[in-house]
Amino acid sequence: MEPAYRTLEIAAAIVTRALGITITYQGLDNIPARGGAVVATNHTSYVDFLPVGMSGRKRRRSIRLMPKAEMQRVGIVNFVIKHTGAIPVDRQAGAAAYAEAVRALRAGELVGVYPEATISRSFELKEFKSGSARMALEAQVPIIPMIVWGAHRIWTKDHPKRLGRNKIPIVVRIGKPVAPTGTPAELDAALRSAMTAILHDVQELYPHPQGAYWVPHRLGGSAPTPAEAIRLDEAESAERARRAARAT
Repeated sequence: MEPAYRTLEIAAAIVTRALGITITYQGLDNIPARGGAVVATNHTSYVDFLPVGMSGRKRRRSIRLMPKAEMQRVGIVNFVIKHTGAIPVDRQAGAAAYAEAVRALRAGELVGVYPEATISRSFELKEFKSGSARMALEAQVPIIPMIVWGAHRIWTKDHPKRLGRNKIPIVVRIGKPVAPTGTPAELDAALRSAMTAILHDVQELYPHPQGAYWVPHRLGGSAPTPAEAIRLDEAESAERARRAARAT
């Protein structure tokens, strides 16, 4: 995995420089130098996996991400998945991916998880799935809360990609490890609390012009409220189901 991971790391650094993107890392020391840990990240963009992976490399660690299995249909993404040790997740049958993630954690690896599972249209934290808490408890490893902010300005749902030389700043902040204690629900609540505090702090410090589509409604932006985002997600899921029914 390492040679391919290193090549992709170099390629990602070249691309970010070419686009004029600056990534500021905060709290890197909270990523353990050794040993297993779940790295739990917010999800606002189709490209936020890049700063997540690059943050691990800043600590000389590889983070095995858990993307949707559907992403394997995209050629370049499938290449990345195969050559970085990513663990694809089949949403209809996720037991195998879960078992592999727990095995990797027990073997001392870092596993990257999006607790929200899908991109947040409101850019606030959505409801969490329980997988990250359950695997941390089963493997008895800490959860590292991570927030990526700014990548959604490059490419997110419902908005055009901005892949030119956009000079968009991205902030990656890593919080203190959350110990694997309590029930899954209690650990999930502790993780959500930690990630919410970090997210709000990063959002407040980052420029947030009034009315901008990428600024949360709470800060005066035109992004959907969390309630509106839920309705948009439900409409999207219903449309996907209709298309699948027509195809059968």
